[in-house]
Amino acid sequence: MKKHLYRQLRVYRYVFYKETLVDPREHFWSFLGAFVGIFLIAFLQSLSLPVSENVFLIGSFGASSVLVYGAIQSPLAQPRNLIGGHVVSAIAGVTVAQVLPDIIWLTAPLAVASSIVGMQVTRTLHPPGGATALIAVSSGTKIASMGYWYVLSPVLTGCLILFVVALIFNNITSKRHYPSKLSRLRSSRRKSIKERRVQQKSL
Repeated sequence: MKKHLYRQLRVYRYVFYKETLVDPREHFWSFLGAFVGIFLIAFLQSLSLPVSENVFLIGSFGASSVLVYGAIQSPLAQPRNLIGGHVVSAIAGVTVAQVLPDIIWLTAPLAVASSIVGMQVTRTLHPPGGATALIAVSSGTKIASMGYWYVLSPVLTGCLILFVVALIFNNITSKRHYPSKLSRLRSSRRKSIKERRVQQKSL
């Protein structure tokens, strides 16, 4: 058991290390994709809301941009994780805000913890989702007054914008493919599951 866990740890460390090695020529496309994605969200907000009402441009979209434009092979950056992670986390955050009294030391940790479990259960783990849940309970009256509309807009609409832009800019060159069905981490997981099944059949 310890040997198996140690081997998996080595695989994950290797995978995450390799994920950080980016061809310098790809920096341009990462920059352009992130710029256009956030630009569109900010521009649409400027058309419909005053400058002070920055409801659509939530901070977790910046973190998502790092993944979907800068680490596109990561399992955490795939469409299911991007959209599902934010939506599940937003639902968790809003639910906590609706059910519990406005006591930040209670609502904040519960919203984040619930969002993590929700993403794990639905297999949509996306680290920026934790921030989306936290924003739902800590951003004052503007977000709180939206209720579950917060899930649809800005969260879902913003995710869809980031996703569409990612589909365009992450598939322009032959070296960029999004969504990625063959990420190294997923391959290692499939191999591990296959080996486990073979071992079980041999017993």
